[in-house]
Amino acid sequence: MNEPQSTTPRRRLQELLAIPERQRTDAQWDEINELEITLTPVNREQTPEQGVRRHTAVPAGSPRPGRGAQGKKPLKKFHKRPPKKSAP
Repeated sequence: MNEPQSTTPRRRLQELLAIPERQRTDAQWDEINELEITLTPVNREQTPEQGVRRHTAVPAGSPRPGRGAQGKKPLKKFHKRPPKKSAP
């Protein structure tokens, strides 16, 4: 009962990361790993937290500006440089 239950996972992770690595117990390391897994973007979409901004619905057939049909940014195209000319 040392910590209140109202501590959010993100705040708890910050508290644990504030502890120097050499001073962390195995239980603290395990909790850090568990919180990092829980808070990854992929897992947050499945279980959103309170206070987290949610995506607004976009009507089908109208992709967001600057994005492809699947909502992903188009890949950046890289071009090869022309070979350097050797000095005479």
